This record gives sequence, structure tokens and C-alpha cells, in this order.
Amino acid sequence: MFSDSIYTFILIGIGGTLVLDIYAGLLAKFFDLPATNWRLVGRWVGHMKSGQFYQPALPKAEKIPGELTIGWVVHYLIGIAYGLILMVCVNTQWLDLPTILPALLVSWFGIVAPFFIMMPGMGAGMACAKTPNPTVTRIKSFVGHTIFGLGMFLTALVLA
Repeated sequence: MFSDSIYTFILIGIGGTLVLDIYAGLLAKFFDLPATNWRLVGRWVGHMKSGQFYQPALPKAEKIPGELTIGWVVHYLIGIAYGLILMVCVNTQWLDLPTILPALLVSWFGIVAPFFIMMPGMGAGMACAKTPNPTVTRIKSFVGHTIFGLGMFLTALVLA
């Protein structure tokens, strides 16, 4: 049934996000690489309700009540959105025998959103141009999106 497929793709997006979070946690624990600061994402999103979509100095922007929770919720909603985009890109028969390429392609094409919406809006410039080391930031983002795509694929396999 089609509605069951929607729920499955929602779970695939959540699963991909969870795998990404586990990866980020392992990098933080074993390699001392900081994970994304979801508090700042929540702050950025929280300021949108007053029409502020661009924050040139987000860490200095006024704090938003519940910004950490907002950031985490937005993070998982984005993962769900990617899961639903995957559903649009493949037919529901893909769920019977998932293949990795569609999940990776969705996650790789999805990098457009943080590079050209999220990063500029948070004051980091187009494709992270204003970060201390844009190339490293871009590579980390690409690897993170790859892990997310792999996570969606693995979740689909588990659910198949």
C-alpha cells in the first residue's frame, strides 16, 4: 500500500540521520572532531519567525528559547525530507530490493541545500566560503552526506 511506503521512507530518512549522528559521535569521541552545533541551527531557524533568514554572526545572535531542541528537530525533519525525496526518485518496488546508488545520489544532490541555503543563511557563505578552511568544511559535508546516504540504504535493507 502506498501510505505504508510513505511511512517506510520516513523511517529510512530517520535511519539515515541516526547513522550520520552515530558517525559524528564517533568522530567527536575518537578524533576530537566537533559535531554540528545543533543549538546554532536552532537559533538560525528560531530567528526566521521574525523574518531574519540571514545571520552574519550567528554565534553572537540573540539566543532563542529551546534552540537546541529546535536544531535537533530540524535536523531530523530534514532527514525525513530526504527520505521522502528518495521515495519520489525510486518506485516503491525499490523497497523490496534496495540498491545503494539512489540513496547516495539523493544525499549527494542534497548537499546543494546546506551549501546554498543553510551555510549562507548562518553566515558561513556560499558553500562554506567564509569558514576558516572551506575545502575541509566542504569535504566534511560531502562525507557526512555520503554517510547519510549509506545510512538510508542500510535502513532500507533492514526494513526490506
